Formats: sequence, C-alpha cells, structure tokens
Amino acid sequence: MATRPKRRRLAKSGESSSEGPISRVCAQDPSAPATNEERSRWKGFCEIESEPAFFNVMLRDFGVEGVRVQEVVSLDSDMLAYLPRPVYGLIFLFKWREEDPDKQEPSCPEGIWFANQTVNNACASVALLNIVNNVPGLKLGEHLEQFKEFTADFTPALRGDAIGNFEFVKTIHNSFARKMDMLNADLQLKNDASARKKSKAKESNEDDAGFHFIAFVPVQDKVWKLDGLERQPQNLGPIGNEDWVLQVAPEIETRMAQYEDGQIEFAILSLVKEPLIKLVDALAENVKSIASIRQRLHQMESDRAGLQSNSTGANESGEQSLILGPCEKYRLSQEAIDHAVLSPEHEELLKSGDGVAMSAIVLDLTTAQASIRASIRDEIKAIQADDDRAASRRNDKGLLAKGLLQVVERMGRLRIFMESACCS
Repeated sequence: MATRPKRRRLAKSGESSSEGPISRVCAQDPSAPATNEERSRWKGFCEIESEPAFFNVMLRDFGVEGVRVQEVVSLDSDMLAYLPRPVYGLIFLFKWREEDPDKQEPSCPEGIWFANQTVNNACASVALLNIVNNVPGLKLGEHLEQFKEFTADFTPALRGDAIGNFEFVKTIHNSFARKMDMLNADLQLKNDASARKKSKAKESNEDDAGFHFIAFVPVQDKVWKLDGLERQPQNLGPIGNEDWVLQVAPEIETRMAQYEDGQIEFAILSLVKEPLIKLVDALAENVKSIASIRQRLHQMESDRAGLQSNSTGANESGEQSLILGPCEKYRLSQEAIDHAVLSPEHEELLKSGDGVAMSAIVLDLTTAQASIRASIRDEIKAIQADDDRAASRRNDKGLLAKGLLQVVERMGRLRIFMESACCS
C-alpha cells in the first residue's frame, strides 16, 4: 500500500500482540452479540461506514456541540451552495494512495492540531478530531477539551498514539463494533503481518489498499489537507475570495478521477454548523418581535381582531397558534429570546407608532413562525433518525443472521426432500 515504512500505522506493522486475538476476548460463538465487556477488552478499532448518522452520534457522544455531519452529494458549485454555513471541514473517504511526501509541510505548523493514524481502522475518529480540534470556539465537551490541551505540544505521531490509548474515544468508536467486525479486524491484522514476513518487496499492490477517511479544513486563512496516514499536514493554498469549499473541490475531483468509470469508490461528508441552531435563533427573534410589536399595539390601545391571544408560552393546539414564550418542544429557551436582537426594520416600526403597519407585520411574522417551526420539526426528526440508524448499527444481529441462514438451509433441505418424494 505504500513504498516506505510508516511508524504511525502500528496496526499494519505486525504488532498483533498489541491488538490481542479476539478469540481470547469473545465467546466461542462468533454469531453471538458482542458485549460491552468484550468491546472494552478488545484493543482494536472497528471499521465505520461513511454514514452521516454514525458520525453525528459519535460527535454528540464525544460531547461536541453545535455541529452536524451531512453528506455531500455533488461537488458542483450550485450544489455546494446548499450546504449550511459555516462549513468547518470536509471528510473524504477513498481508496488510499500515497502522495508525494514533498507536498507535506516539514513539520506540523504551530496553531494546527493534526494527529497521525497509528491504529488500524481509527481513521474515522482521527478525521473527526483533526477537524473539531481546529475550529475556534467550538464546544468540544469536557473530555475532548482536556485531551486537546494535554496533546497541545505533542507531535502528530504522539497525538495518534494518544488517540489509540484514549479509552473515552475508543469506547465510543467501538460502540459500533459487532463481533464479526472484531474478528475480521484481527484476522486482517494477522494476515498483514504474515504477508510482510513472507515478502520484503517494497512495492505493494494498490488493489489491496484499504479505504480511508481524510479531512480538509480551513485554518489560519489557509486550506489544509489532514491525512492521518501522512506524516505532516499539506497546505493547499491561501483562502481566496471564494468559498474555501470550492477551492477543495478540484483536489477531491482529482482523486476521484483516478478511479475507473462506474466505480463508486468514495464518499464526501461535510461538518457544518448545526442548522437547528440557526432555526432556533430565528424562532427566538420571531417570538421577540411579535411580543414587542403586540406590546406596543396594546400600549397604543389599537389592538385589532385576531391579534388577541391568551398565550403566555407555547400553545400546541394547532399550527395557527402562536408561540409567545419558551417552548421545550422547539428547543426555545427564555435565554435565547432575551438575547435575540430585533431587526432594524422592526425597531423603526416600533418607533413610528404606525398601528396599521405593525398589525400587518404581526400577520407576516405569524406566517413566518409556522414555517420556522416546521423546519425545526424536520431537523428534530432528522436527529431522531440518526439516533435510530446508529442504534440499529450498534445492534449486533449476528444471532438473527445465523437463525435466518439456518431457516434457509432447512427450507433447501425440505425442497430437496419434497422433490425426491415426488419423483419416487
């Protein structure tokens, strides 16, 4: 897979003793679901698919707030424009090929948090950490905050080793591990070690290269490629006037072009600001605007029919009802309402004392609120869908699959018996 030894890929270097054979950890029946104890005792990392739901649940379990992973379905500029902003980073899954080492920085630049991947199959967690640890002001959660501070002066290789030994991250990553995943990972490790012992050839077959996650991030007014299998970050150039995501697109397209037509050998994910945050902020501004204008109309004793409401909080009787205060269902807090800022247009309207105009604006805001609330419900449903997908993936269905195969086998035997009986 590479033409030079890579210290950071310890899991590929034949040190099988560090992984520990799963046969000594798991029960004899490989179809039995992996227990939490078996996962915690296993020294490896499981493979994780490029499913946004899995990454979202991992980030939430890590303690990271205010972000969301979404799939990038096209690198077309018009399609990229639909991504929520800001985009904190891109994750690219592809069949790994080594690039020219001379493209990398001589050492990791100050102010960039970059970790090598030193454990097999840990690239999903490494790519996530290589992004979130480079987003200024992002709430990482207690464990990752302490980890970032602890590894601040580490080299990329030592940071990679630290990730491999960080039980908090490993436990969350391996919550997706099924017993067969663990068995296959250890078998692959064993086979790789045996192959290296039998052959000392430096060149490797690219067909045997594994799939790998790398990250692209904007840091310090530059765009960086952070590949855990490379020793150092690669500077892709300064961020110009255009969106940095558009600058990365040609780099990714170049890699995609290396594959034969018709092959789907890649996936692209984006790490963006959680859209729900912007929607809740919009709802808070909406609620505050309606409340302020209604209060002004009351003061002017110019209330109109249809503006009266007995609501002091959320009224869930129907979509035409207004939310005029905190509402747990829509993640709206009193603090968010208090911090909301009225638009200059609404501020001028309040000063003008134009009752007719204010009444019309309230009607517009009422319609807008219904739309905002519908969007919030959609986002909450998407979050729940992520939870459901992750829960399904974490549910080890080995016994179910074994049972189905046994049923199929018995049906096949029954068919043969019935055919024999008919022939006789």
